[in-house]
Amino acid sequence: MSEQQGSPIGGMRLRLPATSANLGPGFDAVAIALDFYLEIEAEAAAEFSIEATGLNADRCRRLEDNLVIETYKKLLRDADRPIVPLAIKMHNEIPLAMGCGSSAAGRLAAIGMAVHFGGLGWDTPRVLYEAYLLEGHPDNIAACWLGGFVAAACKETTVHVARVIPSEEWRSIVVFPAESLPTSKARAVLPASFPLADVVANIQAVSMLGLAFAQGRKDLLSIAMNDRIHQPYRAPICTLLPQMLPLVGENGIIGAALSGAGPAVLVIVESEEALERASAAIRDAVGSSQEVRLQVCRFVHSGTRLGVPATRT
Repeated sequence: MSEQQGSPIGGMRLRLPATSANLGPGFDAVAIALDFYLEIEAEAAAEFSIEATGLNADRCRRLEDNLVIETYKKLLRDADRPIVPLAIKMHNEIPLAMGCGSSAAGRLAAIGMAVHFGGLGWDTPRVLYEAYLLEGHPDNIAACWLGGFVAAACKETTVHVARVIPSEEWRSIVVFPAESLPTSKARAVLPASFPLADVVANIQAVSMLGLAFAQGRKDLLSIAMNDRIHQPYRAPICTLLPQMLPLVGENGIIGAALSGAGPAVLVIVESEEALERASAAIRDAVGSSQEVRLQVCRFVHSGTRLGVPATRT
């Protein structure tokens, strides 16, 4: 399909939050939105271009092998719509391959642009389903698009989502190592089957996890975030996790888990006032053994925001 030159379609702006999935036992099922973002402004143009700032800017501004552009083109080809070249301005705060939903945000950004510039007319259920097909699991995409804490599952052609607003008091600290980890590598270490006792333990924990978030029960999180399905197998390649888990229950830290497939770790803190001592405990636990970056953030209630860019002069 040829590209469409000089399209009269107006521009658009997207703001997509980072997400942390699994939260321990909720493997490929639960996620939560965080307050750092992928922001994109796009306008129809004569050819594709990307101005990128923020994290991984060199990777984000590539025109070849770019997740956002390739997904955008694929969606329009599959819908038999003209490919409208775009001039894109991108500011990225979500580190790539760290377990904070960068691929979900990128794919949803591509869907948002394809819907707008291709006139696809998709509603939220269609957006979620198409994103699920691309991503392979519904958790990150549901949290990114809708915000809050979500439990998600796909049946036939519908992504079903239950969503709650996390406690206003809770904060989180994402602990990033220096090196990223491809999700494919993190999935490759998982076994093909699991002992029944581990499956039962995870069912018990994840059943409690949703209620702990819905009711603001910080006393339940240490049990509700316990995982025996994926974290034990990923710990050898996500070395921050064994250092963070023993901190739960002290210095205001009420929960810890791999963020998505890792290697970053999500640490949940009971209040704003506890952040300083929780951060100090994290740094003490890591010591000088490796370089880390701590990002303090809130759980956000709103998901992806769409708007119209300011007029360029």
